[in-house]
Amino acid sequence: METIIIILAILAGVIGIAGSILPGLPGTPISWVGLLLLYIWGPEEMQMKTLIIWGVVVAIVSVVDYVVPMYFTKITGGSRFAERGALVGLILGIIFTPIGMILGSFLGAFLSEMYWGKKSAGDALKAAIGSFLGFITGTGLKTIVSVLILWRIFIFCF
Repeated sequence: METIIIILAILAGVIGIAGSILPGLPGTPISWVGLLLLYIWGPEEMQMKTLIIWGVVVAIVSVVDYVVPMYFTKITGGSRFAERGALVGLILGIIFTPIGMILGSFLGAFLSEMYWGKKSAGDALKAAIGSFLGFITGTGLKTIVSVLILWRIFIFCF
């Protein structure tokens, strides 16, 4: 039973990293579930404090991931069209991962801002850069936290 829990915890950590990059999967919460499994059934006793601290970090990063792209888009003059276009471009770009995701996000924001936002190419470019930087920042934070949680899972398992 212990081996199955370890495998599930590590699998949750790996899926969490993938989910940090791919849209639609809640990466950091899935990673945290790996810690939760080890807390409940793990081979070594984990302190409740560790679980709570990582839970708070996951909650903060999850909120920041939604706020940062909007903030970056707003400060560069973008609208909700750039935000939505970046998301659509990202989803379409999954086919050509990872470059497709990055280019899709950028082009989606740019084209949406030009077409629906009725902005000039220069203004749309600024908004697309802001949206892109927000996406990269949020994705980077989620990935870092998920990798650290996986590292923590390995520490508790071995």
